[in-house]
Amino acid sequence: MLIVHTVEIAAPAERVWQVIVDLDRYPEWNPFVVACRSSLRVGEPIDMRVRVMPFFAQPQRETILEHEPGRRLCYGLPRRGSGALVSRRCHEVESLGPERTRYVSCFELEGWMEPGVRTLLGRRLAQGFAAMSAAIGVRAEALGTD
Repeated sequence: MLIVHTVEIAAPAERVWQVIVDLDRYPEWNPFVVACRSSLRVGEPIDMRVRVMPFFAQPQRETILEHEPGRRLCYGLPRRGSGALVSRRCHEVESLGPERTRYVSCFELEGWMEPGVRTLLGRRLAQGFAAMSAAIGVRAEALGTD
């Protein structure tokens, strides 16, 4: 499964990046990842509460896989054991000018359990990632009006 969203945001790349890495503020604006904690250091955990279902935010622990400050943050479930589920979620920020940014959200899921997850949750995951991508833009643009 591959879910990709690209959003152009009327805000500087530095502000968009700050929205992504200011994990403590996720409950204020993020409709999908409603809580998040991490050092953002490669190899360390990222603990989230993810709202896949409307009235329940499920705990999710993943690992920081890549962190290039100001540019790219990736986390996921590395390949282990039988490889039932392997995931990679990346946030990428690219400056298009002083007040314009391209934000790309990419989620990849593979492993022998992927067909079942895609069938049961694929539509909800796509909606959640789309909502979060849009909310990053709204948040970054709103912070510029303060």
